[in-house]
Amino acid sequence: MKLADIKGEYNQIFSLGENCIPALKLRKFNLRQQAGPFDWVGTPNLFKIIILFQSNFADFLKEENLEPLQYVNEDDILVHDKLYNIGFNHDFKKDVNTLEHLGSLPQVQEKYQKRINRFMEALSASPNLLFIRTEATLEGATELNNELSQLVKNSYRLLIVNHAPVKEIIEQDWGLSNVCVLELPNDEIWDGNDHLWQSIFEGITLVK
Repeated sequence: MKLADIKGEYNQIFSLGENCIPALKLRKFNLRQQAGPFDWVGTPNLFKIIILFQSNFADFLKEENLEPLQYVNEDDILVHDKLYNIGFNHDFKKDVNTLEHLGSLPQVQEKYQKRINRFMEALSASPNLLFIRTEATLEGATELNNELSQLVKNSYRLLIVNHAPVKEIIEQDWGLSNVCVLELPNDEIWDGNDHLWQSIFEGITLVK
């Protein structure tokens, strides 16, 4: 699927990780309506996300699977979900949490359950969805697309954005229906590619 093929109008657009970049770019270009479960977390293992889908998010953020690792800035503690290899960088504030005790865990769990509920409802009810994932292999994208084809009741597209030593947007043909694969420069992935993300999002709109 070509980049031109994903242009169009969507009811909702969701980030599927692997980091905050999809959510950041959707917000920057006014394409982010609401928070999803993967917006602000690190999900380096795509296959764990697929398992999450298959299990209907079973044991997600379960206390026995959580490991506080370190203070990452003045405000936050990095917490690792060992079961799904997910890093929570922004959810556990150090004014109410320590490396020995996650005092705000019930509130964080409630927040994510609401996001999961909205996400799953969208999979069932939204007429047209777009998903964006940074960093995926052909095998991972194939399995993710297969899982989405079972979960999503209506129409969807999946955009994979990999960072590589390129100078511009490079389209890859992985031969997967519903899937567009792009490469972007890997020099300054957080801010340096904004003009390229703007080009990607041209012609993509949300239903008002």
